[in-house]
Amino acid sequence: MIDVLIVGGGGAGLRAAIAVAETAPELSVAVVSKVYPMRSHTVSAEGGAAGVIGAGDTLDEHCYDTISGGDWLCDQDAVEAFVAEAPRELIQLEHWGCPWSRERDGRVAVRPFGGMKRERTWYAADKTGFHLLHTLFQTTLKYDGIQRYDEWFVTRLIVDDGRVHGVVAVDIRTGRIETIAARTVILTTGGCGRVFPFTTNAAIKTGDGMALAYRAGAALKDMEFVQYHPTGLPFTGILITEAARAEGGWLINKDGYRYLQDYDLGKPTPTPKLRSMELGPRDRLSQAFVHEQQRGRTVETPYGPVVYLDLRHLGENKIDARIPFVRELCRSYQNLDPATDLIPVRPVVHYMMGGVHTDPDGATPIAGLYAAGETACVSINGANRLGSNSLPEILVFGRRAGTAAAAFAREHRQAEPPAVRSQGEDERRQLERAREGNPDGERIADLREEMQRTLEGAAGIYRTGAELAKAADTLAELRERADAARVDDTSATFNTELINLLELHTMLDVARTIVACALNRRESRGAHQRTDFATRDDAEFLAHSLVHRAPDGAPSVGLLPVTITRWPPGERVYGRD
Repeated sequence: MIDVLIVGGGGAGLRAAIAVAETAPELSVAVVSKVYPMRSHTVSAEGGAAGVIGAGDTLDEHCYDTISGGDWLCDQDAVEAFVAEAPRELIQLEHWGCPWSRERDGRVAVRPFGGMKRERTWYAADKTGFHLLHTLFQTTLKYDGIQRYDEWFVTRLIVDDGRVHGVVAVDIRTGRIETIAARTVILTTGGCGRVFPFTTNAAIKTGDGMALAYRAGAALKDMEFVQYHPTGLPFTGILITEAARAEGGWLINKDGYRYLQDYDLGKPTPTPKLRSMELGPRDRLSQAFVHEQQRGRTVETPYGPVVYLDLRHLGENKIDARIPFVRELCRSYQNLDPATDLIPVRPVVHYMMGGVHTDPDGATPIAGLYAAGETACVSINGANRLGSNSLPEILVFGRRAGTAAAAFAREHRQAEPPAVRSQGEDERRQLERAREGNPDGERIADLREEMQRTLEGAAGIYRTGAELAKAADTLAELRERADAARVDDTSATFNTELINLLELHTMLDVARTIVACALNRRESRGAHQRTDFATRDDAEFLAHSLVHRAPDGAPSVGLLPVTITRWPPGERVYGRD
């Protein structure tokens, strides 16, 4: 039996594994990932990681920016812990070999980021996630006790008498189905952006960990809060990092006008060193794009309306020094050079503020089950995550979850209960039936596309109750139709069609929770904008959405109070000149 089993090999999972190996070297650790760890989506993060380091900055200011940026839906005890521990994690990462960019005097370089009143975002050029993930992966190789299951897909959590006892997983390479018993499980599978059609997220981000916990009886929290990033490339959805605007880029409409000055981005605060309106919060910038479209001031393209990101005034030397990957992406995927050309951009689904309900140590209400990173909701992000908070989040809460899981595993040394093998055998039979195929059903791709269109139409940047109610019915019907989806490939080896079917079921479960929570929240807050309830309602909805899976499989939504410590709700602010 494995002591600590980690599902997901990205930044949060690897940081959790290191924490277990450091704090409890006598325990066995395994990391199960459906891709090789260096293919995890953490590698694509570009802009940087927030942590208080500069002169004049304070932990309280980082807390306040995070809480205000999250529209007061953040749990403030979790935010205080996060902000205090983030700089220590970033320094630790440097000791392990992360090549942070430097100023000429040798200090770690920091840049401004959206919603932050101070320059506190550490960066490694514009490949921060790449270097962070490399550093964590290389560090795990020091520990012989960390076992890896690369290219395994977890299909079920084994839970008995309110406690997790392991997982069932498929070896994608061979088709072998195995029950992996464990004393604790940590879910670190990332987000679920692929439930939408246009997203920065990699194809692997299908909400696996969220669905595993949800089906096992754990609650998901704040699933209605879906972050759109304002600058994705049309067609591909590839992200143009916020760092491009932090370095001085402008957003302009078809007339060459910096249109953000026409919109309420939150009350500005004068901070001389920060750039302009382009560093307003991501939710407000994405909403402004919709209004520009409605006013006929966007540019129509074969891939939808766009505005332009203008970096030309930065000059070739600065672009190459500070954001070289942006130039590489534009040349490779748009056949343009940002040193001389405008970059077409549009809002694109980027991040889930919601996820598996946990406490600040990553613990869920199911004993022995933990979650960290984007698949979890602590909650430090509230209704809108500030850019550059997500990378330190996976470090801080990955470490916390690993430490807590190790302590639990040390204290609970009971033998494997009979339910482990019986549940594992039941799951094996179901998976083998699915692999037998059904040539008469609907195509998986068609069902997935209908789901994505439904989400985009009803739960996009702006929402209405009528559209959400209709989407809830459509998704319930799609969930039933997916049970009879067409499967042609009956082989065992690298049966990606079977994986696609399992991911479709996962995404449909998660999609239903997004719509249910959005329908229940009758207000507008952060990334959740209801045109039929256009204002923030603290009297009724200063609370988290908590969604459980009902016996009939439908989502059941309740509310949980937000933890307020020192900052009562007020106006949202952001930094600018």
